[in-house]
Amino acid sequence: MEKESWKSVLTLAYQSLGVVYGDLSISPLYVFRNTFAEDIQHSSGNEEIYGALSFVFWTLTLVTLFKYVFLVLKANDNGEGGTFSLYALLCRHAKVSLFPNQQTADEELSTYKMQLPSDTRNGTRIKIMLEKYKKFQVALLVMALLGICMVIGDGVLTPALSVFSAVSGLEDYVGEERHKYVLAPISCFILVCLFALQHYGTHRLGFMFAPIVLVWLICMSSLGLYNIFTYNKHIYNALSPYAMYIFMRKTRARGWKSLAGVLLCITGSEAMFADLGHFSQLSIQMAFTFMIYPSLILVYMGQAAYISRHHDISRSPIGFYMSVPECVRAPIIAVAMATSVVASQAMITGTFSIINQALTLGYFPRVKVVHTSDKIHGRVYIPEINWILMIICLAVTFGFRDVKSLGNATGLAVIVVMLVTTFFMSLIIVLCWHRSFLLALCFLVFFGFIESLYFSASLVKFKEGAWVPLVLSLILMMIMYAWHYGTLKKYEFDLQNKVSINWIASLCPSLEVARVRGIGLMYTELVSGIPAIFSHFVTNLSAFHQVLVFVCIKSVPVPYVPTGERYLIGRVGPKELRLYRCIVRYGYRDTRKESDDFEDQLIYNLGEFICSGQSFSDTSPEEKMTVMGTTLWSGNGIDAAASCDSIESLHSATVSQVRSTPTIQSIQEIEPASLNQARRRKVRFILPSSPETDHAIRDELEELLDAKESGTAFILAHSDVQARKGSSFLKMIAINFVYNFLKNNCRESTLALGVPHAALMKVGMVYTV
Repeated sequence: MEKESWKSVLTLAYQSLGVVYGDLSISPLYVFRNTFAEDIQHSSGNEEIYGALSFVFWTLTLVTLFKYVFLVLKANDNGEGGTFSLYALLCRHAKVSLFPNQQTADEELSTYKMQLPSDTRNGTRIKIMLEKYKKFQVALLVMALLGICMVIGDGVLTPALSVFSAVSGLEDYVGEERHKYVLAPISCFILVCLFALQHYGTHRLGFMFAPIVLVWLICMSSLGLYNIFTYNKHIYNALSPYAMYIFMRKTRARGWKSLAGVLLCITGSEAMFADLGHFSQLSIQMAFTFMIYPSLILVYMGQAAYISRHHDISRSPIGFYMSVPECVRAPIIAVAMATSVVASQAMITGTFSIINQALTLGYFPRVKVVHTSDKIHGRVYIPEINWILMIICLAVTFGFRDVKSLGNATGLAVIVVMLVTTFFMSLIIVLCWHRSFLLALCFLVFFGFIESLYFSASLVKFKEGAWVPLVLSLILMMIMYAWHYGTLKKYEFDLQNKVSINWIASLCPSLEVARVRGIGLMYTELVSGIPAIFSHFVTNLSAFHQVLVFVCIKSVPVPYVPTGERYLIGRVGPKELRLYRCIVRYGYRDTRKESDDFEDQLIYNLGEFICSGQSFSDTSPEEKMTVMGTTLWSGNGIDAAASCDSIESLHSATVSQVRSTPTIQSIQEIEPASLNQARRRKVRFILPSSPETDHAIRDELEELLDAKESGTAFILAHSDVQARKGSSFLKMIAINFVYNFLKNNCRESTLALGVPHAALMKVGMVYTV
C-alpha cells in the first residue's frame, strides 16, 4: 500500500473513533451494573464477578472481534455495510427480490460483481428453493425489515442509555433523593444538543468527537491497569472459560437471567458494520483491534479486580464510578459525559445510513436526504428522522429514568439485529462466497447458539423495559411493509394494464392526435411496455409532445452505478413517432441529481443514442437497450449542463462526415480570464458517412433540438391507490389507510425527483389493486 493510502486509512481510523466506537467504549459504565442489578449478587467467593468477567471477555472476543471484525465486515457490498447491504447481496446472487423490475442489463453493471456460479450442490439447491417459493422471499424481506427496525430502535435507545449512564455519576454529588429529578433533565439537555448537531455531518463530527474518545480510552486503560496492579494482579485467571462454568453452576437460572446485562458489552458492534460506508473496512478493523479491544479488556479486568477485593458493596449498585479513585472521579465523569454523546452518535449515524438504503430501494416512505460530504458517498443526514428520533429518545429517557430498564431495552434490540446478521451471513457464505454448506451451517450454529442464549435472557426482561424495542419495531415494520406492499401492488397494476405496441403504432395524423412542440418526460416505474398513464393522457387530450420520453428512475441492488453506465435508452414503437424510453439507474448510495442537471444529461444522452444510429424499438428484447455514458459531465468539475445555453449551442453544431463510430464530442472554449466570462461548451455531432443515414439522423436531431428549444414538460401520475372490492380486511387497511396516509403526508414525488413546479403536469389516475 502506498504511503498516501496508509495516511488515508489512519485518518479514517482516527475519525471512526468519533463516529463508530463511542457506544462500545462507553459500555463499561453499565455492563456490571446491569449484570448485578437484581438477579445475582457479589459474594466473598468471587465466583460471580470472575464468571461475569469471563463472559464479557469471550463475548467481546467471539462476537465482536471474530464475527464482526474478521468476518461480517468482509461481506460488505462494495464498501457499504448494514442489514440491507446483506439483503442486496442476496438479491443479486439469487432472485429473491419481490419487486419485479429486474433486467438482464443490470447484471452487466461493473459494480454488480457477480461471481461464478456455485460449485456446491447444496448451494445450488438453496438458491433454487429461495427462487421457487415466494414464502421464503417474503420471509427474507421480513427478516431484513426486522433488522432495520431494530437498528432504528437501537438508535433511539442507545443515546438514552449512554447519556443517562454517564450522568448517573453525579448521584454522589446531588444525593440519592434528588438524583431522579436532576439526572433526567441534564440527560435530556445533552441529547437535544446532540441531535441539533447532526446536520453538520459525520466528517465534522468525526474530527470533533475523536479526541474525546481517544482521551476516554486512555483514561479507561489507565484505570484498568491501576486497579489490576492495586487490587488483584491475578485477575487474568478469570479469563478462563472454566470461570463461566463455575458461574453457571452456582447461579443457575439467576445467572442465565443476568446475561442480559453481560450482553451490553457488545452494544455498538453492529455500528461497525452499519457505518462501514462512512469509512473503510481496514480503518475500522485497525481501530478496533489495536485500540478499542485492548482498552475494553483492561477496563473490565480493572473493574473486576476492584470488586473482587470489595465484598462490602454487594448490597449497593455495582457501578463503574466506584472503581474510580476519588481524586480523579470528577474529571472522569466529565469525560464520560462527553463520550456518551459520541456513543449516541454511533447509532444515530448508523440509523441514517440504513434508512437511506431502505428509502432508495423502495422500502421506506419518501423523506429528505441531505448528503453531508461531496467526496465520500454514504454520509447522509435525514432531518425528519433526526427529530423523530430525538422526540422518542427524550420520551424514553423521561419515562424510565433508570439504567437497568434502559439497558434491558437496548440489549434486546442489539441481539435481534445480531441474529438477523448471523442468518444472512450463513446464506452469503453459501450463495455469494460459494463456500460449503457445512461451513455455513457451522457459522450459523456456533454464533446462533451464543446469540440465542443472550436473546432468551433479554426476552425474560420483557416487562422490565425490553418491550420498548419490540413495540417500536412492530410499528416501524407495519409502516415499511405497508409502503413496500402498496408500491408493489401499484407496479403490478401498471404491468397488467400496459398499452400494446400495436396501439402506439396506430397513432397517426389521420386519428387527429396532435403533436405539441416540446419535449415531454413522462415518469413511470415500468422498465418495459407503455404505461396506462400514457393512454389516459392521450385519450383525454388527443395530443402528446413532439418528442416523448418514458423515464423510469430505477434503483438497483448495488451501492452505486458508474456514471457511464447509468442510462439505458431505446425506442418505443415506430421510429417516426419519436418515442423513447430512458431508464436511469441509481444505487442505494448514489446522490440523485437536481432536475436541471438531470434534464440536460438525459437530452444529451438521447442525442448520443440518435447519433449511434440504433434502429431497434421497444419491441426488441430488453438486452438491446443501449447503455449511454454521460461523458459530457465528467472530469472537469464543471456542471456544463446546468444552464440551457450549453444545450442551445447545439443549434450551431457542425455536421461532419467521418468514417468513425458515430458519437457526440464536447469541445470546451475557455474565454480569457480577464474578460471574467463563464465557460461555454459547444457540442458537435459526428455522423456516419452514409448520406442516407446522415439525412435521417440529422432530421431526428434537428427535431430533438427544436423540441428542446420549445421547452420541457414533466408528466407525472397523480395516483389514488384503492384496494379493490372484496379484498381482505388487512389489505384494505394496508392500502386504503396506511399506504395512502404515508403517500399523502410524506415528501411528494415531485420534490424527491426535483421536478420544477412551473413545468409540472399531473395526470390523475385511479389504481385499483
